[in-house]
Amino acid sequence: MTDSDKKLLGIMPKLNSQRVDMLLEEVIGCRWTISVLGAVAKGVRRPGALERHIEGISTKVLSDRLRHFTRAGIFERVQFPEIPPRVEYRLTEFGKKFMRLLREVEKLQAELNGEKGKSPHATPR
Repeated sequence: MTDSDKKLLGIMPKLNSQRVDMLLEEVIGCRWTISVLGAVAKGVRRPGALERHIEGISTKVLSDRLRHFTRAGIFERVQFPEIPPRVEYRLTEFGKKFMRLLREVEKLQAELNGEKGKSPHATPR
């Protein structure tokens, strides 16, 4: 995490129930968010791999989602001191808890679809 990331996290409001509500609202409001969260939760960590894994997502949208979830504390951005530079994204502890909410949403959708227990984006626990 860079110094600018730490400063940005320092000025963000602390996570509370109102903040989680806002995050969930944004997740539901963006077409690509669940795909990005699900891919990272399944272990796809590098931006290029995510772009190849999520069919149809643009580089710009992916970068926006990655930046947003890093600022929100859902992803941790890990930069390796290599040439060429390598960056990976991982779920934080909060991100893992947030994914539980999304799994419940997916279970509800599966029930509505008549596919009890199945989810198109299911992630391992």
